[in-house]
Amino acid sequence: MKLVLIRHGKTEANEKRLYCGKTDIGLSCAGKEELIAKKQQTVYPDINGMAVVTSGKKRCEETLEIIYGKTPHAADTAFCEMDFGIFEMRSYEEMKNDPQYIAWISGNNEENIAPGGESGTVMRDRVLKGLRRVIASDRDALIVTHGGVIAAIMDFLFSEEKKNRYEWQPSFGGGYIVEYSENSKSYIPF
Repeated sequence: MKLVLIRHGKTEANEKRLYCGKTDIGLSCAGKEELIAKKQQTVYPDINGMAVVTSGKKRCEETLEIIYGKTPHAADTAFCEMDFGIFEMRSYEEMKNDPQYIAWISGNNEENIAPGGESGTVMRDRVLKGLRRVIASDRDALIVTHGGVIAAIMDFLFSEEKKNRYEWQPSFGGGYIVEYSENSKSYIPF
């Protein structure tokens, strides 16, 4: 089976270094321009015959359309970014003295729950349920999603590499081509 994972293009929240998970924002003007330029420089995988899925968020929908044009696809909220709760659309600089924020980023970052949001573990479990549905379809698939989602999938599939979440996150508009079977697995970043 082949699985193609593509991270959405850059948003204004990314440019301002804000926590952005559940907020449904589109690509920034610069993000669109960068994605168009990347498309001219990058050979994106052929998705003919593949199941195509996005998280349903505007930034993923716009990314799919810029790269592949109007493409029939499904939206699955299992592939949404982590819900940052009360920290949503706020920056580190804005919150660095907030006791709730300090408590959230201190200690076990996978288990700590953002107030009003979810933990990394809860997000990962949600993402892996969605991944199992995609795999059960027994079709090659493209998923246009978010950096944290891709990191969760790659960490699950290639846990032996012991990379952290940030090491797995591809650049905006980048991603991985994963090929796997019962006996082997490999990936190519792009």
